[in-house]
Amino acid sequence: MADKKNSPAQVKDTGHVWDGIRELDNPCPRWWLNSLYLSGLIVVVYFVLYPSLPLITGSTKGLLGWTQIKEFKKDLAEVEARRKPFEDRLAMMTAEEILADQEMLNYSIGSSKVLYGDNCAACHGTGGAPAESAGYPNLTDDDWLFGGNINDIMMSIANGRQGSMMAHESLLEPEEVDQLVSFVINSSKGVATEAEKALFTAKGCFGCHGDDAKGIEAMGSADLTDRIWRFSGAEEEIRHTILHGVNDANDSQTRIAVMPQWNEKLAIMIEARQYAIEDGEDPNDIDWDDELEGDESERLTETDIKKLAVYVHQFGGGQ
Repeated sequence: MADKKNSPAQVKDTGHVWDGIRELDNPCPRWWLNSLYLSGLIVVVYFVLYPSLPLITGSTKGLLGWTQIKEFKKDLAEVEARRKPFEDRLAMMTAEEILADQEMLNYSIGSSKVLYGDNCAACHGTGGAPAESAGYPNLTDDDWLFGGNINDIMMSIANGRQGSMMAHESLLEPEEVDQLVSFVINSSKGVATEAEKALFTAKGCFGCHGDDAKGIEAMGSADLTDRIWRFSGAEEEIRHTILHGVNDANDSQTRIAVMPQWNEKLAIMIEARQYAIEDGEDPNDIDWDDELEGDESERLTETDIKKLAVYVHQFGGGQ
């Protein structure tokens, strides 16, 4: 109602009465009307300055020519300009050198959080620890199937990993399966019997898991003597793994455990450098035109993989 109310006898009566209260026709407050008119003016100014009205193939551009994409690209360019000196240094450093340089180590870890979240967290969990029995390696412990030093981690990311275990359903008698399940459980507790060890050896399990059942790093085979389970430590789950294996293409019930390849080119280069060092040669003398075909996939850059390797290494289990 108006700030200065007229006498009820002087104001037009709307004719509405409710519960004994008559509704009069007083004008709206002046401040309220001014705010309404101002808001309408602001809308008109916005329509003129900014993109607003949709058209068939786009929208009106506005006098300022502003768009969210332009603002995003401007902000991104500022971020990249600040990061460029660090990114340039990282490109020239090895992963070991990054670990030894506190400034670059801090930068690598900080800039890897989004990179890890976009590419790794779906399987390994946001903090490196996946859901229990999910079948993905825990990156926060000190149990590494293919090695946990920084170069091993880089190779795992670049080349991907696909361990294998053949299905044994048609190769073992039911009582032998029971005894091997018991062996795995007892080995994790350090109480495996001689009979169980004898069967483990007789069935050739040592060929992959080693004479001491601690696994063979070059093959990525599991250590059966610890209490770290990739799939599950439950009796029936262990039985399933023995019967149907891992990544056995001939068994429809096999466990699928595949890590994708993120940089085929880098994986070839890492392997070639390792061979050169083992042969007493200088890795800098490698003829990459001879080693590379030129069509190798690179889903992540070498710098990205170095940063991810450092990030994973710092979860707590890096060797």
